[in-house]
Amino acid sequence: MSPILIVEDEPAIADTLIYALRTEGFEPVWRGTGREALAALDARLFALVILDVGLPDANGFELCKTIRARSSTPVLFLTARSDEIDRIVGLEIGGDDYVTKPFSPREVSARVKAILRRAKPRAAGDAHGSPAAVAAPPASAPPPVFEHDGDRCEIRFHGARLDLTRYEYRLLKALLSHPGRVFSRDELMTRAWEDPGASLDRTVDAHIKTLRSKLRASSSGADPIQTHRGLGYSLREI
Repeated sequence: MSPILIVEDEPAIADTLIYALRTEGFEPVWRGTGREALAALDARLFALVILDVGLPDANGFELCKTIRARSSTPVLFLTARSDEIDRIVGLEIGGDDYVTKPFSPREVSARVKAILRRAKPRAAGDAHGSPAAVAAPPASAPPPVFEHDGDRCEIRFHGARLDLTRYEYRLLKALLSHPGRVFSRDELMTRAWEDPGASLDRTVDAHIKTLRSKLRASSSGADPIQTHRGLGYSLREI
Protein backbone atom coordinates (compact mmCIF):
# COMPACT_ATOMS: atom_id res chain seq x y z
CA MET A 1 0.00 0.00 0.00
CA SER A 2 1.23 3.50 -0.81
CA PRO A 3 1.60 5.62 2.36
CA ILE A 4 -0.16 9.00 2.16
CA LEU A 5 0.54 11.73 4.73
CA ILE A 6 -2.53 13.83 5.62
CA VAL A 7 -1.69 17.17 7.25
CA GLU A 8 -5.02 18.54 8.49
CA ASP A 9 -5.96 20.11 11.84
CA GLU A 10 -9.69 19.33 11.63
CA PRO A 11 -10.34 15.75 12.86
CA ALA A 12 -13.64 15.40 11.00
CA ILE A 13 -12.02 16.24 7.65
CA ALA A 14 -9.04 14.00 8.41
CA ASP A 15 -11.35 11.09 9.30
CA THR A 16 -13.20 11.50 6.00
CA LEU A 17 -9.95 11.46 4.03
CA ILE A 18 -8.59 8.48 5.98
CA TYR A 19 -11.71 6.44 5.24
CA ALA A 20 -11.73 7.39 1.54
CA LEU A 21 -8.04 6.61 1.05
CA ARG A 22 -8.21 3.29 2.91
CA THR A 23 -11.15 2.29 0.75
CA GLU A 24 -8.93 2.86 -2.31
CA GLY A 25 -6.13 0.72 -0.85
CA PHE A 26 -3.82 3.48 0.41
CA GLU A 27 -2.16 3.70 3.82
CA PRO A 28 -3.17 7.11 5.27
CA VAL A 29 -1.15 8.64 8.11
CA TRP A 30 -2.64 11.69 9.86
CA ARG A 31 -0.77 14.56 11.48
CA GLY A 32 -2.48 17.70 12.78
CA THR A 33 0.34 20.29 12.70
CA GLY A 34 3.18 21.33 10.44
CA ARG A 35 5.76 20.34 13.05
CA GLU A 36 4.31 16.84 13.34
CA ALA A 37 4.20 16.55 9.56
CA LEU A 38 7.90 17.37 9.16
CA ALA A 39 8.77 14.85 11.87
CA ALA A 40 6.75 12.20 10.01
CA LEU A 41 8.51 13.03 6.75
CA ASP A 42 11.89 12.69 8.47
CA ALA A 43 10.90 9.30 9.85
CA ARG A 44 9.72 7.59 6.63
CA LEU A 45 9.03 7.98 2.93
CA PHE A 46 5.56 8.91 1.69
CA ALA A 47 4.14 8.57 -1.80
CA LEU A 48 2.20 11.85 -1.47
CA VAL A 49 1.30 14.60 1.01
CA ILE A 50 -2.22 16.01 1.35
CA LEU A 51 -1.57 19.42 2.89
CA ASP A 52 -4.07 21.84 4.44
CA VAL A 53 -3.09 25.45 3.72
CA GLY A 54 -4.47 26.77 7.04
CA LEU A 55 -2.65 24.96 9.85
CA PRO A 56 -2.53 26.17 13.48
CA ASP A 57 1.27 26.39 13.59
CA ALA A 58 2.29 26.91 9.96
CA ASN A 59 1.30 28.33 6.60
CA GLY A 60 0.71 25.47 4.20
CA PHE A 61 2.48 27.24 1.34
CA GLU A 62 5.60 27.79 3.46
CA LEU A 63 5.45 24.19 4.65
CA CYS A 64 5.29 23.05 1.02
CA LYS A 65 8.48 25.00 0.29
CA THR A 66 10.19 23.17 3.16
CA ILE A 67 8.96 19.81 1.90
CA ARG A 68 10.04 20.61 -1.64
CA ALA A 69 13.52 21.59 -0.44
CA ARG A 70 13.88 18.16 1.18
CA SER A 71 12.34 15.90 -1.45
CA SER A 72 10.23 15.65 -4.62
CA THR A 73 7.26 14.06 -2.82
CA PRO A 74 4.05 15.22 -4.59
CA VAL A 75 1.84 17.67 -2.66
CA LEU A 76 -1.95 18.06 -2.94
CA PHE A 77 -3.25 21.26 -1.30
CA LEU A 78 -6.51 21.51 0.65
CA THR A 79 -7.85 24.99 1.32
CA ALA A 80 -11.00 26.91 2.20
CA ARG A 81 -9.83 29.78 -0.03
CA SER A 82 -10.79 29.60 -3.69
CA ASP A 83 -9.12 32.81 -4.86
CA GLU A 84 -7.28 32.36 -8.14
CA ILE A 85 -4.14 33.96 -6.73
CA ASP A 86 -3.99 31.31 -3.98
CA ARG A 87 -4.30 28.60 -6.60
CA ILE A 88 -1.51 30.00 -8.75
CA VAL A 89 0.80 30.63 -5.79
CA GLY A 90 0.25 27.08 -4.57
CA LEU A 91 1.22 25.59 -7.91
CA GLU A 92 4.17 27.93 -8.42
CA ILE A 93 5.87 26.81 -5.21
CA GLY A 94 5.74 23.16 -6.17
CA GLY A 95 2.22 21.93 -5.39
CA ASP A 96 0.87 19.26 -7.74
CA ASP A 97 -2.84 19.93 -7.40
CA TYR A 98 -5.31 22.04 -5.43
CA VAL A 99 -8.72 21.10 -3.93
CA THR A 100 -11.07 23.64 -2.36
CA LYS A 101 -13.19 22.86 0.71
CA PRO A 102 -15.86 21.57 0.83
CA PHE A 103 -14.76 18.72 -1.40
CA SER A 104 -15.84 15.23 -2.37
CA PRO A 105 -13.65 12.51 -0.80
CA ARG A 106 -13.97 10.54 -4.04
CA GLU A 107 -12.62 13.54 -5.96
CA VAL A 108 -9.61 13.75 -3.64
CA SER A 109 -8.94 10.01 -4.06
CA ALA A 110 -9.16 10.37 -7.84
CA ARG A 111 -6.72 13.29 -7.83
CA VAL A 112 -4.31 11.38 -5.58
CA LYS A 113 -4.31 8.44 -7.99
CA ALA A 114 -3.82 10.74 -10.98
CA ILE A 115 -0.84 12.47 -9.36
CA LEU A 116 0.76 9.14 -8.42
CA ARG A 117 0.34 7.82 -11.96
CA ARG A 118 2.23 10.84 -13.28
CA ALA A 119 4.91 10.49 -10.60
CA LYS A 120 5.75 6.84 -11.39
CA PRO A 121 8.19 7.47 -14.29
CA ARG A 122 10.30 9.78 -12.12
CA ALA A 123 10.22 7.35 -9.18
CA ALA A 124 11.29 4.47 -11.43
CA GLY A 125 14.18 6.50 -12.83
CA ASP A 126 15.50 7.42 -9.39
CA ALA A 127 13.83 6.02 -6.29
CA HIS A 128 15.40 8.67 -4.05
CA GLY A 129 14.77 11.64 -6.31
CA SER A 130 18.50 12.33 -6.51
CA PRO A 131 19.97 13.67 -9.75
CA ALA A 132 22.41 11.36 -11.48
CA ALA A 133 25.35 12.34 -13.62
CA VAL A 134 24.80 12.58 -17.38
CA ALA A 135 27.60 11.34 -19.59
CA ALA A 136 29.52 14.19 -21.16
CA PRO A 137 29.61 14.43 -24.96
CA PRO A 138 32.90 13.92 -26.80
CA ALA A 139 35.38 16.75 -26.33
CA SER A 140 35.32 17.50 -30.05
CA ALA A 141 31.58 18.22 -30.08
CA PRO A 142 29.99 21.10 -28.15
CA PRO A 143 27.09 20.07 -25.89
CA PRO A 144 23.57 20.73 -27.20
CA VAL A 145 21.71 23.75 -25.87
CA PHE A 146 19.13 21.49 -24.22
CA GLU A 147 19.71 17.96 -22.92
CA HIS A 148 16.64 16.00 -21.86
CA ASP A 149 16.94 12.87 -19.73
CA GLY A 150 13.42 11.43 -19.78
CA ASP A 151 14.24 8.57 -17.38
CA ARG A 152 15.23 11.02 -14.66
CA CYS A 153 12.80 13.77 -15.70
CA GLU A 154 15.78 16.10 -15.94
CA ILE A 155 16.60 18.89 -18.38
CA ARG A 156 19.95 20.64 -18.76
CA PHE A 157 20.39 24.04 -20.37
CA HIS A 158 23.87 24.83 -21.71
CA GLY A 159 25.15 21.96 -19.57
CA ALA A 160 23.57 23.15 -16.30
CA ARG A 161 20.81 21.11 -14.67
CA LEU A 162 17.60 23.11 -14.29
CA ASP A 163 15.88 22.95 -10.90
CA LEU A 164 12.31 22.67 -12.18
CA THR A 165 8.98 22.04 -10.50
CA ARG A 166 6.85 19.20 -11.86
CA TYR A 167 4.79 21.48 -14.09
CA GLU A 168 7.74 23.57 -15.29
CA TYR A 169 9.43 20.34 -16.37
CA ARG A 170 6.35 19.12 -18.25
CA LEU A 171 5.86 22.46 -19.99
CA LEU A 172 9.48 22.64 -21.13
CA LYS A 173 9.36 18.97 -22.19
CA ALA A 174 6.34 19.75 -24.38
CA LEU A 175 8.06 22.76 -25.98
CA LEU A 176 11.24 20.70 -26.54
CA SER A 177 9.28 18.02 -28.40
CA HIS A 178 8.77 20.38 -31.38
CA PRO A 179 11.08 23.45 -31.38
CA GLY A 180 9.56 26.26 -33.41
CA ARG A 181 6.01 24.93 -33.14
CA VAL A 182 3.48 27.19 -31.43
CA PHE A 183 1.62 25.41 -28.62
CA SER A 184 -1.66 26.89 -27.45
CA ARG A 185 -2.32 27.23 -23.72
CA ASP A 186 -4.90 24.45 -23.97
CA GLU A 187 -2.34 22.11 -25.56
CA LEU A 188 0.21 22.88 -22.86
CA MET A 189 -2.35 22.36 -20.10
CA THR A 190 -3.31 18.99 -21.59
CA ARG A 191 0.32 17.89 -21.71
CA ALA A 192 1.31 19.17 -18.25
CA TRP A 193 -1.70 18.81 -15.96
CA GLU A 194 -3.46 15.62 -14.81
CA ASP A 195 -6.82 17.44 -14.91
CA PRO A 196 -6.49 20.30 -17.43
CA GLY A 197 -10.12 21.30 -16.95
CA ALA A 198 -9.47 22.19 -13.31
CA SER A 199 -6.66 24.64 -14.21
CA LEU A 200 -6.77 28.14 -15.67
CA ASP A 201 -5.11 29.73 -18.69
CA ARG A 202 -3.31 32.11 -16.36
CA THR A 203 -1.78 29.14 -14.55
CA VAL A 204 0.16 28.30 -17.72
CA ASP A 205 1.31 31.93 -18.00
CA ALA A 206 2.47 31.92 -14.37
CA HIS A 207 4.52 28.75 -14.83
CA ILE A 208 6.02 29.99 -18.11
CA LYS A 209 7.07 33.17 -16.30
CA THR A 210 8.93 31.27 -13.56
CA LEU A 211 10.41 28.89 -16.16
CA ARG A 212 11.77 31.85 -18.12
CA SER A 213 13.35 33.27 -14.97
CA LYS A 214 15.16 30.01 -14.32
CA LEU A 215 16.42 29.80 -17.91
CA ARG A 216 17.71 33.39 -17.74
CA ALA A 217 19.40 32.73 -14.40
CA SER A 218 20.99 29.55 -15.77
CA SER A 219 22.52 31.11 -18.87
CA SER A 220 23.18 34.85 -18.72
CA GLY A 221 19.75 36.18 -19.59
CA ALA A 222 18.93 33.65 -22.32
CA ASP A 223 15.25 33.59 -23.28
CA PRO A 224 14.57 30.66 -25.65
CA ILE A 225 10.78 30.72 -25.07
CA GLN A 226 8.79 32.91 -27.45
CA THR A 227 5.36 34.38 -26.70
CA HIS A 228 2.86 34.46 -29.56
CA ARG A 229 0.11 36.85 -28.50
CA GLY A 230 -3.32 35.29 -28.75
CA LEU A 231 -1.81 31.97 -29.80
CA GLY A 232 0.52 30.53 -27.15
CA TYR A 233 4.22 29.73 -26.76
CA SER A 234 7.04 28.14 -28.70
CA LEU A 235 10.69 27.24 -28.20
CA ARG A 236 13.15 29.04 -30.46
CA GLU A 237 14.87 26.78 -32.98
CA ILE A 238 18.42 27.07 -31.72
